[in-house]
Amino acid sequence: MARYTGPREKIARRFGVPLFGPSKALELRNFPPGQHGARNARRKVSEYGVAMAEKQKLRYQYGLMEKQFRRFFAEAQRRKGVTGETLLQMLELRLDNVAFRMGFANTRFASRQLVGHGHLTVNGKRVNIPSYQCKPGDIVAARQSPKSQQLVGRFLEMTASVPASDWMTVDRDKMSGTVVRVPVREEINPIANEQLVVELYSR
Repeated sequence: MARYTGPREKIARRFGVPLFGPSKALELRNFPPGQHGARNARRKVSEYGVAMAEKQKLRYQYGLMEKQFRRFFAEAQRRKGVTGETLLQMLELRLDNVAFRMGFANTRFASRQLVGHGHLTVNGKRVNIPSYQCKPGDIVAARQSPKSQQLVGRFLEMTASVPASDWMTVDRDKMSGTVVRVPVREEINPIANEQLVVELYSR
């Protein structure tokens, strides 16, 4: 299971966005990392550089490697509809992201690990593939084992103040949630301009 394991605060500072959750480093030093970071913040960036940065932000946000991201984009191109929005919907409907949105984990990294270690089920069946594509009607729940119940319960306490997205319902008492429908762009509220990503791959 390929995943990014490098420095997170440095990446967040490079793009000026808290890609991996709240960042104290970004709050204290809101300029790119490195010896000349403050000076580089004023440097003019080409159109290609801007598009590349948008793609990287989206990739890091969902924790995908380049090859995985390209695969998602290729699939989004094949489907009907607006490619950029379809790509965002596919990323949002990854099982690790759905679990994160439901509050079963406080970060996408923790959610990915939760899925990878087999602590969650989809429609009653154990699924340990983070990229599994959820569909409307799918029920995601904590596995019926003491360890899984304890782990998810702890995360649900940590995320109690975070409301669930409108495109899903969550029953915290039963430690389960249902994907009601496919989210629209406004509900996803992406931190990157997906249209620039489409233009980048269409060059």
